[in-house]
Amino acid sequence: MPIVPVVWVGGQEAFLPLTDGPRLAKALRLDRLARLKVLPISPAVPWGLTIGDMAGHLPLPVKLRQEVLPPIDVNDLFGKKDADSDAAYDYVTSRMQEALAALAAERILPPFA
Repeated sequence: MPIVPVVWVGGQEAFLPLTDGPRLAKALRLDRLARLKVLPISPAVPWGLTIGDMAGHLPLPVKLRQEVLPPIDVNDLFGKKDADSDAAYDYVTSRMQEALAALAAERILPPFA
């Protein structure tokens, strides 16, 4: 079965934390109670500020850029027997990283323009 890599950029701009809140999580002992090391604080519509995004929010309007790469048949490239799975993984992720870097270079700021 070939692998069809898909990459996109822009989603990270829909959430803008003011802080990751590691001290708040530690003060509330969330690391022990819920295995949470951070408790982010961020601006959020319609609440103003949200802590940990427990109440949900409307994401910021941003442009997402996506690319579907050509299928990669790992068996053809690396053989069916004695295939090096680490080499196949490195090959697929390097193709994805190249495409991701190209998409990131095409981004326009501000992200919602």
